[in-house]
Amino acid sequence: MARDNRTTVTEFVLMGFTDRPELQLPLLVVFLLIYLITLLGNLGMILLIKVDSRLHTPMYYFLRHLAFIDICYSSSIGPKMLQNLLVKKKTISFLGCFAQLYFSSAFATTECFLLATMAYDHYIAICNPLIYSAIMTQWVCKELVVGVYTYGFLNSVMQTILTFQLSFCDSNVIHHFYCADPPLLALSCSDTRNKEKQLLIFSTVNLTGSLLTVLISYICILSSIIKIQSSEGKCKAFSTCASHLTVVTIFCGTLLFMYLRQPKARNSWKYNKVVSVFYSLVIPMLNPLIYSLRNTEVKDSLKKMIEGKELQ
Repeated sequence: MARDNRTTVTEFVLMGFTDRPELQLPLLVVFLLIYLITLLGNLGMILLIKVDSRLHTPMYYFLRHLAFIDICYSSSIGPKMLQNLLVKKKTISFLGCFAQLYFSSAFATTECFLLATMAYDHYIAICNPLIYSAIMTQWVCKELVVGVYTYGFLNSVMQTILTFQLSFCDSNVIHHFYCADPPLLALSCSDTRNKEKQLLIFSTVNLTGSLLTVLISYICILSSIIKIQSSEGKCKAFSTCASHLTVVTIFCGTLLFMYLRQPKARNSWKYNKVVSVFYSLVIPMLNPLIYSLRNTEVKDSLKKMIEGKELQ
């Protein structure tokens, strides 16, 4: 009977961001604009870093991958969300739901640890500048990036399989605009306590691990900055870290709010939807803006590109 119950659900119904018809078109325009800015901003950042040889450093190598992850992350959620704002039948296949949960979770986890890697890179650059080039070689940078991608995708495989081993037999209506763990757990007719425990443990470990790396790195960085004699040197060091700290605070803060809450908390859907829109669509749009507005080298390269001047 349990096997029959599991096979009864062949598709899910996504309730979407709102059930008010008069808001569908305005939301479509807003979210489409956000998604297009996300694509253009992050693709522009990737192109700028690629064509300007002055930006061929470890920091911008990691930033290029951050832009790529932001494109993939928002694309795992955005297009289906936009489609559902246009149609009445807001369905997603069982396999499609599996894929959406897998890729969104994988890219979110990968971004967490990539931000931690970028913090470590800042630590080496500011605290050990004389041996920075010897430590952060091209090979080391590639290994670090491969490592965060590998962990992110392996972690997501395990979590997604655990979720879809549950039975979905009473209802197939997901109170969300995409397939995420909390609404899927609330929908399941199985005993979800084991999955909830695993989700809490891995979310805590992933977020705590990445945030601790960032925190320790910046404690060391702050200690080194205090010792810098010139005010110009201090300003340059702070400027290097400001953009990254802003991105980390916004991204990890929203993830903490989302995943460290009870998955089945009542009356939490509307709050979870707002937070989910923020970290899945708004933050990937903000990241290239934050780095381009607060980073002198990026602004100079962007200005030269706009003016048609030759980049080095």
